[in-house]
Amino acid sequence: MAPLDPALERQLAVDLFNATWELLDAPDRSPADDLRMLHMAHASRHHWAQVGERVNLARGEWQVSRVYAVLGRVEPARFHGERCLEICEQHGIGDFDLAYAYEALARAAAVSGDGPERDRRLAQARTAAEAVADPEDREHLEADLDTV
Repeated sequence: MAPLDPALERQLAVDLFNATWELLDAPDRSPADDLRMLHMAHASRHHWAQVGERVNLARGEWQVSRVYAVLGRVEPARFHGERCLEICEQHGIGDFDLAYAYEALARAAAVSGDGPERDRRLAQARTAAEAVADPEDREHLEADLDTV
């Protein structure tokens, strides 16, 4: 397969990420929407792998993890949360992204019913949240942590 134009590939990654978010926020998703949301999250992550920075890869893994958690799929939610954390740790990505890696793992643990692991990961996320530089990002993160 011939490579896509990088600008087009970047736009696809962004558009698929944003469309996935819209479905995540939709209160009345159908089973077909759930499947479309899952495929779009994976497709976005794929396109980021072609044209993105390491931080885009971490965010893509985070979003895939969130979709699986929302769908009640524990193992893939945990797997992609772990990938997000690995990318952050291997490449020195901190701030907002590191905190959200812990949030993904806390959410996966919550879906599995593992309260102690959920609490451990939430504590890590809250500690990481203290280092988030942007107050709006920190506020958004803390609101997400309250939903785990």
